[in-house]
Amino acid sequence: MAEIIKMPKMSDTMTEGVIAAWLKKVGDNVKSGDILAEVETDKATMELENYDDGTLLYIGPKEGEAVAVDGILAIVGKPGEDFSALLNGGGAPTAPKAEAPKPAPAPAAEAPKPAAPVAPAAPANGKKATVVLMPKMSDTMTEGTIAAWLKKVGDKVKAGDILAEVETDKATMELENYEDGTLLYTGPKAGEAVAVDGILAIIGEEGADIQSLLGGQSGGAAPAPAGAPAPAAAAEEPAAPTGRILASPLAKSIAKEKGINLAQVKGSGDNGRIVQRDVEAFTPSQAAAPTTAPATAPNEYIAAAVPVAAPAAPVPKAAPAPAAAEGTYTDTPVSQMRKVIAKRLSESLFTAPHFYLTMEILMDKAMEVRTQLNTLSPVKLSFNDLVLKASAVALRQHPVVNSSWLGDKIRQNKVINIGVAVAVDEGLLVPVIRNADGKGLSQIATEVKELAGKAKSKKLQPAEWEGSTFTISNLGMFGIDEFTAIINPPDACILAVGGIKQTAVVKDGQLAIGNLMKVTLSCDHRVVDGATGAAFLQTLKALLEDPMRMLI
Repeated sequence: MAEIIKMPKMSDTMTEGVIAAWLKKVGDNVKSGDILAEVETDKATMELENYDDGTLLYIGPKEGEAVAVDGILAIVGKPGEDFSALLNGGGAPTAPKAEAPKPAPAPAAEAPKPAAPVAPAAPANGKKATVVLMPKMSDTMTEGTIAAWLKKVGDKVKAGDILAEVETDKATMELENYEDGTLLYTGPKAGEAVAVDGILAIIGEEGADIQSLLGGQSGGAAPAPAGAPAPAAAAEEPAAPTGRILASPLAKSIAKEKGINLAQVKGSGDNGRIVQRDVEAFTPSQAAAPTTAPATAPNEYIAAAVPVAAPAAPVPKAAPAPAAAEGTYTDTPVSQMRKVIAKRLSESLFTAPHFYLTMEILMDKAMEVRTQLNTLSPVKLSFNDLVLKASAVALRQHPVVNSSWLGDKIRQNKVINIGVAVAVDEGLLVPVIRNADGKGLSQIATEVKELAGKAKSKKLQPAEWEGSTFTISNLGMFGIDEFTAIINPPDACILAVGGIKQTAVVKDGQLAIGNLMKVTLSCDHRVVDGATGAAFLQTLKALLEDPMRMLI
């Protein structure tokens, strides 16, 4: 009996998914375990796995189209089977398949290929042409930057050709063409940003009057005259590669990690597509003569720790920089990751009323206990592990601090999930230690090391950075004595941890040398009051100054 495959809910915040690519077509025989499609969610690009043997009878959405969770994606059954009743809401049983999709270990920046939205073709001088607009490639995207044009004005293009690489706030994506014709016009140059629904290009019949479609707009590459040979690419636009390598996002990610040239890998998927098993089974001895892979734009993967619930307040414009002599400075365009960090932290700082509480903690006993525990622990414990464990125990005693601001309500969380800020080349990621209050120091240390490694190698999964209820940022290892941190919404607090420093202290009325550490708690005054934050710090101080209390 034919069965429906529905759009699965692939993350806790997912409401719809976009078909990035169908890997099977109607009429194909499919088996359980086959990957039917790549689906772009609000967090990553996932593989849609088939769970029935049979024939792919029906495909609903086209590539680039969005489908709500539980919407119909496909139907698998016996060849020639009548499935119309399933589409018309008949009583035949349905099976919401693909409930457990396989996430890619590191969402590859170049994975999805969203459809380029097109304006309706309009006759111009009796010849038709179509406007290609900037697609909305993620739920938070407001603009995209042209990383590279892979086609130039005058080129003949077909549906399925990749026109350009577009850098969004999440990743670098491939802009796929859906019209046959000639590339008559390209607007933005490489490195320029374009708002969603802004004009990117025009494709149509040679000799079409593109000015009527542009509405008087100027700029961009000059249109190609009818019958003229394709002009040379502009200096700032790289030449298009002569061939495109078909590979799944997961295969690309693994190849990049292992330093494998995909041009040397033989694909076993449809139409020679390279899939995960091909890369994992590849050995250098299998490679033919060295080849040069087509140049692509650098990839960036953006992972925001948590969504910002509150609207942004106006941010005052910075004063213009004074004029500087040419050659005395270097301007670096702001990356999409930096744009997201700037936007979200600005929203936090200017919408959440921050206040700060600083306390000194004597770490002498903590240092002694750490030394003793490291002789027994299977993994080396850091001071940050002790702070994390003490914070988890203190949060259990002060649940108001473990709360979230959700705009119209305050949520007091019953679980203690502590985010740990990790610095990476592109910015900052915050993986989460879940149920930290119920874990031992060795388990915490193991998870922190594992997640930090994943963050730095871009292998974090959405479930590993979502859902923090409290955050810790530690700069002590960089020699910082104390600092204040910006709250990570929707958390109500973040703890900034400085380094341990030897200094003169008074012990039992006598001057002595002690090891002091300063911590600063940033609090959202909409949720946490001063006395509440101070009580939390007092408990944290007591636990770290006598750490055996939190180990019992």
